[in-house]
Amino acid sequence: MLTIKKLTAILCTAVLFAACIKKDGIDQDLSFLNSASSANASKLFDISTNNSGVVKITPLGEGVSSFTVNYGHGTGASASAVVLPGYSTSHVYPEGTYTVVIVAKDLAGHEKSTSYPLQVTYRAPENVTITTSDEMKVKATALYAKSFLVYYGDVANETGTPMAIDQELPPHTYPASGGPFTLRVVALSGGAATTTATKTLFGFPIDFETAAVNYFFGTFGDVTFTKTANPASGGLNTSANVGRYVKPAGVPNWSGTYSPLNIPLNFAYGKKVKVLVYNPDVANVGKMMNVELEWAIGGTPANGVAVLKAPFTTSGAWEELVFDFSGNAGIPANAKFTQLVLRFNDADNGAGETFYVDNFRLTN
Repeated sequence: MLTIKKLTAILCTAVLFAACIKKDGIDQDLSFLNSASSANASKLFDISTNNSGVVKITPLGEGVSSFTVNYGHGTGASASAVVLPGYSTSHVYPEGTYTVVIVAKDLAGHEKSTSYPLQVTYRAPENVTITTSDEMKVKATALYAKSFLVYYGDVANETGTPMAIDQELPPHTYPASGGPFTLRVVALSGGAATTTATKTLFGFPIDFETAAVNYFFGTFGDVTFTKTANPASGGLNTSANVGRYVKPAGVPNWSGTYSPLNIPLNFAYGKKVKVLVYNPDVANVGKMMNVELEWAIGGTPANGVAVLKAPFTTSGAWEELVFDFSGNAGIPANAKFTQLVLRFNDADNGAGETFYVDNFRLTN
């Protein structure tokens, strides 16, 4: 019995000795660090989808006292962060490919480093909307855009004008060479992806020939205006398409059309409005057509000042009417108008008159 007690004491002493040789009571078996980071990158990275470039990084593992996350981007203190278990860190990345290195550390100070590939791709902007003011100030909005480039479309090999979010560019003056012009806005994602939107702009000349242009002539007082085929191609006008104005019987004498102009009518380029007209009815000879210029930029002159009338002189053939505003002292030399109004025979109510117009031009 004494021998058994001695043997038991010796075994206990051996066990206690073995326990004492473990450093600070920490087992030297570091196999648990194999789980200190996850191979499942979807759990590790939460990449924002709004083109902010923000990536939330959540280190995963068991038995870890802290993690050091090296972002693979940035310098100095912004290039890494220490993260406690259960917490995350976020970093803003430009679009690109990165290697994120996560160092897991245990309570004894032992470390294991694991590298993870990170791909940050910005999405293409969506719902790009272009707005232009009467003075041709351009503004745009888009989902997921970081900025814009604006191309006015009036010069060859144009360099885009940078435009920030919520910025409105200064007024742009289009040349007198005509148009229409295609305004192009490129929404930038901050990476490679872009989205382009366009807006077709028109002013004078108006010739009804460009399919992409909405030659809008709204009406008031029950007249009608439509784009139609040339009813009498030849002579002064061989174009394919023209505008058809109808003043039905009984409509009020003040009736007419209005046409907002994307590109203002700029009197710096001339003060004479010329238009081709075709009158199919001899009864209309001598009746007056009005050209009225409205909504001047800056409010000068006021509506009702820039109004001229010219009579039809023939029927059955195209003729040119000239409306010379240069003699009107109430119109500044640099006036810009943003709406064209047409009226016909404003002395009487409608009698069923029909006529055609084409090739509105501004000249000296």
